[in-house]
Amino acid sequence: MRTQVTSVATVMGVSRIFKGKTGVVHALDNVSFDLKPGRTLALVGESGSGKTTAARVLLGLDTPNSGSIEILGRTLGLLKHEELRLLRREIQVVQQDPFSQLNRRHSVERIISGPLLAFNIGDKESRRDQVVELLKSVGLEKEHLRRRPHELSGGQCQRVAIARALALDPKIVVLDEAVSALDVSVRAQVLNLLRRIQEERGLTYLFITHDLGVAHYMADEIAVMFRGRIVERGNRDDVFNNSRHHYTVGLLSSVPLATPSATKRSREQVQALPSPGVDDACLYRSRCALGLGREDCKSTPLKITQGSETHSWLCHSPVEHG
Repeated sequence: MRTQVTSVATVMGVSRIFKGKTGVVHALDNVSFDLKPGRTLALVGESGSGKTTAARVLLGLDTPNSGSIEILGRTLGLLKHEELRLLRREIQVVQQDPFSQLNRRHSVERIISGPLLAFNIGDKESRRDQVVELLKSVGLEKEHLRRRPHELSGGQCQRVAIARALALDPKIVVLDEAVSALDVSVRAQVLNLLRRIQEERGLTYLFITHDLGVAHYMADEIAVMFRGRIVERGNRDDVFNNSRHHYTVGLLSSVPLATPSATKRSREQVQALPSPGVDDACLYRSRCALGLGREDCKSTPLKITQGSETHSWLCHSPVEHG
């Protein structure tokens, strides 16, 4: 009997520490998550929460100080150079800026065919045919082959970047703020494109975003990050309709959403203060109206509370509903 694959990638207990002039920064602090086949996990949080660092360690672009990362049954830190190179065929990335991620000197054809050339796939004619098909799949035409990035709009450049990411037929695509630099109307088109491609190809997405509206539209699961920690994780409805961490409630209360039960949370539940106390057990304590009055939030180490099979949070005194 064949064993059912429950995840295509697993990040387990990963920490990443940076040393700077102001001291040690825990960009990731014991972070764990997994990516399930054909589904989307969104990492959300404010700037500096650790979302992009999590993406970089998953891509093998940054080395964690501790923890393990497994992709398609292979442990990232144990792979030799050639093994890691071959694994990168299975996981690709689309970045934020649609212009800076494309070489302005190269034509669209050369940009998209680059991964095929790197892995010596096909001949010149077959690569061109494949590039044309990829262009069609992202809503561009054969006439775009000869154009260069400066001749394209931001939305078109991002479509080219998506086509390039698909060239090697990966199983996982990391989307790092992939629509945040686009106009609202173009953003909606690209999001719809990403959903269609995911359905057609059975792709797994790791979606990095600070935009909760985008996360609600794209994600099956959401992990909320704050100061290098995942403070709440669950299915989309768990997080938006039954959020338990005060930081999640604060994020939801600051963004208009089409989910009344999520948006009616009182802003009085979260007191926005300048910065978290670095010596507190809960790094969110200084922003939390409830946590400021609790000694356990200051001194007692946090443990993950598993509210249900799909929903967990990191808080001594979670938001109560009902």
